[in-house]
Amino acid sequence: MISFVVPTLNEQQGIEKTLVCLAAYSGDHEIIVSDDNSTDDTVEICRRYATTIVRYNEPEKRTIAQVRNRGAAAARGDYLVFVDADVLIPDIDDFFRTSHARFESDERLVALTGGTRVMPESASVADRFVFTMLGLQFLLQNNILRVGAASGKFQMIASDAFATVGGFNENLVASEDMDLFRRLSRIGRTYFARDLMVYHSGRRARALGWRKLLWQWFSNSVSVFFLNRSVSRDWKVVR
Repeated sequence: MISFVVPTLNEQQGIEKTLVCLAAYSGDHEIIVSDDNSTDDTVEICRRYATTIVRYNEPEKRTIAQVRNRGAAAARGDYLVFVDADVLIPDIDDFFRTSHARFESDERLVALTGGTRVMPESASVADRFVFTMLGLQFLLQNNILRVGAASGKFQMIASDAFATVGGFNENLVASEDMDLFRRLSRIGRTYFARDLMVYHSGRRARALGWRKLLWQWFSNSVSVFFLNRSVSRDWKVVR
């Protein structure tokens, strides 16, 4: 069984497309939406598709690691699949048939990720270049160096392995996704599957520009790797 875990915060513009995509999966699954106190119609939309909705109602600001962990705590699946609220997975049955085959063929495998691309109709040359390079980085780290790395756009993790490492580090404002895969690679194998691809809106690069976003990714990743803390004190919401 797969537990899809989707963190949300004021996602009314695009969340329905993501949930329709996940709901189309014909295998045994559940959809868990972990909502960070949305003030728009996000939750109302999610009720049409989600198996479970976990909501915060406290005024304090949370990290996305906290939101993801809250969703994972409600999950019952053998695998946790974390996707962002602007992600689409084409041919979802084939996608997870391939994913399951990876886990079944390697008993050491604890976590899997794949490539990411901006939606073809809106992708720029810079988008395609950056995400191609990011895929090569994840290929090198996971499959060759055995130092786990993955974007939060798509992470498929064995539930028992997720519990063993204690889930996402809730103290991290950014690079919590990279940190999780790195810790998972210490207890088993993490893998980058070149034949798996998810698509997303690319909205953060649109809002900030690639120069600023790349610097944020780099500085936070290095700081978390060496110092176990993020450089960013707040991760700006982009919608």
